[in-house]
Amino acid sequence: MSGRFSSVRAKASLGATAVVAVALVAAGVAVLLSLRVNLTGQAERAADRAAREVALDIAAQAPDRTPYAKLELPDAEDSPVLVTDEDGRLLTLSEGLQRISGSGVPAVDTARSAPDPSGTARTGGSGTDRSGSSGSSEDDDDSDDDGGDDHGGGKGGDDDPAVGEIDDTTEYSDGSATVEGTAGDYRFATVEATDRTGRTVVVHAGASLADRRSAVNTTAAAMLLGLPVLLLVVGGVTWLVTRRALRPVEGIRSEMAAITASEDLSRRVPEPATRDEVARLARTTNETLTALEAAVERQRRFVADASHELRSPIASLRTQLEVGHAHPGLLDVPGAVADTVRLQQLAGDLLMLARLDAGERPGRTRTDLGALVREEVSQRATDRFPVAVRAREGFDVVGSRGQLARVLGNLLDNAQRHAAGSVETSVRRVGAWVVLAVADDGAGVPEAERERIFERFVRLDDARSRDDGGAGLGLAIARDVAERHCGTLTVGRAPSGGALFELRLPAVTGPGEAGAQVL
Repeated sequence: MSGRFSSVRAKASLGATAVVAVALVAAGVAVLLSLRVNLTGQAERAADRAAREVALDIAAQAPDRTPYAKLELPDAEDSPVLVTDEDGRLLTLSEGLQRISGSGVPAVDTARSAPDPSGTARTGGSGTDRSGSSGSSEDDDDSDDDGGDDHGGGKGGDDDPAVGEIDDTTEYSDGSATVEGTAGDYRFATVEATDRTGRTVVVHAGASLADRRSAVNTTAAAMLLGLPVLLLVVGGVTWLVTRRALRPVEGIRSEMAAITASEDLSRRVPEPATRDEVARLARTTNETLTALEAAVERQRRFVADASHELRSPIASLRTQLEVGHAHPGLLDVPGAVADTVRLQQLAGDLLMLARLDAGERPGRTRTDLGALVREEVSQRATDRFPVAVRAREGFDVVGSRGQLARVLGNLLDNAQRHAAGSVETSVRRVGAWVVLAVADDGAGVPEAERERIFERFVRLDDARSRDDGGAGLGLAIARDVAERHCGTLTVGRAPSGGALFELRLPAVTGPGEAGAQVL
């Protein structure tokens, strides 16, 4: 089971479905709350409108002792109305209203008590009993003794509306009511009014919440039924889209597996025609395979060339030793020594290339290139032609002194092999570069071959007829070292007609600093 959900496709589908589910649930809750608040507001406005209509009728009554039971009240099914005095004594209620209760509404059960249909409003008092009948004269006297305060409960006192007015504020509460045997939830609005006799009453009018409950329940049911279907659609679409998007990745993976199994680096992974990340991945993979193929091919060629170069001096040395063993007088000691030196130089060159290929970093020693040239030339006692030096001190570079000396030595050896009669070296400053130049008066290097001669084991035997056995590694080593020092090594035509090799290295721009970082 865990393997099924470990793929990117499964994770993307599950993640998208989960995100959509959370968003839909949050949106659904917000919609339901908004719908509930909106419908509750509508019920409050309906209840407030009914309560104020009744309160206006009460406030507008003429002071003729009109019974409250004769008030025209709205239909109880639409808006149940309950009228009480400030003490909560029932005065009248809508026809058909059997029971009412709530947090802000006095509890009434008409099966136990009913309003007195003869209850009337009297000036100067509120002396109705619980049945709604008129109070006695003693009650009137008591009321007068109380300083004319007609209201024993509710807001009372200075908070009551003026005679013939209704209160500007409305209080809302939730409750329930039973109308003609059917119970339901209602939103009640409570408004106070003072009739023309000075009596303050409280009007409670309700508006049914059945529409709110029905709308909210219907919407919630629709959401609950539609949510799984929508999530299934989202998950399925995400699964299909992800599978199509990742299909090229699977092609790349399978082709790479086949390349690894066959060890055929000439094969390439398929590249999609799109310009998305997968296409860039395929192109990068093919570029990596191309570089890897070139590196492996270069390594194979290097091994083959090294074996060929080593075979000749080893075979020559073995032949001389065998002849010397059979005929001691015929042993060519100088030839054997020359072959041994050649083997030693070839082994040194191979070791140097191995270190460069391994990424060996040159040192960061500050070196005076002019002084280095003078020192190295002064130690070359076996050159065919004297080397003319035009270099002064003060041209500093940063790098490995030994590797730079190796480059200079390789360039001078190459010039000595191919010069007709003179070799010249110079050091100068060109902008941010220090340029070391080595020139000879030989046949020069054909323009078409000026890059190939820096490849390993390449010798232009036809053009450089005086080549006396170089392995073709000196110039390759020199360029690799130059690039490791963030420099360049190029060949051109010297004024004398021969080859002109120029090594460019970053000049030191400050105490202990160079213009470029040594790799």
